[in-house]
Amino acid sequence: MDALHLTLPTLLAGYLLGSIPFGLLLTRLAGLGDLRQIGSGNIGATNVLRTGHKGLAAATLILDLLKGVAAVWLGDLGGPFGLFAGAGATTLPYLGLIGGFGAMLGHAFPVWLGFKGGKGVATGGGVLLAGAWWLGLGSSLVWLATVVLTRISSAGAIAACAAAPLIALAAGRWDLALFSAGIAALVIYRHKGNIQRLLAGTEPKVGRKG
Repeated sequence: MDALHLTLPTLLAGYLLGSIPFGLLLTRLAGLGDLRQIGSGNIGATNVLRTGHKGLAAATLILDLLKGVAAVWLGDLGGPFGLFAGAGATTLPYLGLIGGFGAMLGHAFPVWLGFKGGKGVATGGGVLLAGAWWLGLGSSLVWLATVVLTRISSAGAIAACAAAPLIALAAGRWDLALFSAGIAALVIYRHKGNIQRLLAGTEPKVGRKG
């Protein structure tokens, strides 16, 4: 199977990985009901934290991040059929990033939840870490510093997304700058409501219960 024919299966496989709603599943298993009826209604780790269960929030964060990592690694192996196609079956250099972007689309627009999913921050972080560890680490540090200073998770997400293309450009990686700009566009779009609340000064702080 040639590289071009692996693109769509890899994107789809990444989408299916990303569409697993770990936050929703974990809170239901814990007997907390439907996470979409709590706090912001989001299925990500920040909203899980509003239930008061820090362990569940941490587990959601890690699992959502690992979705992005797994999707990139799947693409790097030559797509979903790479293990059976033989070594060197694909020559497409960015198949892993295609799988990673598919995971972000799956997380943000999961078919199982009527295409109403999360905001893609943790999954996007996993994609960046797996695609270029230094880019993922740099973006994560920007997120952490912003959250520590503001106590607002969405502010950290927006700052990290804005920083990622700049970090890639500083390293001379135009390809990663363009890719991370695509990730930033998706995440910022999913944060449009948060941006309105940030401008109005009504965005909730980290850890506030729903």
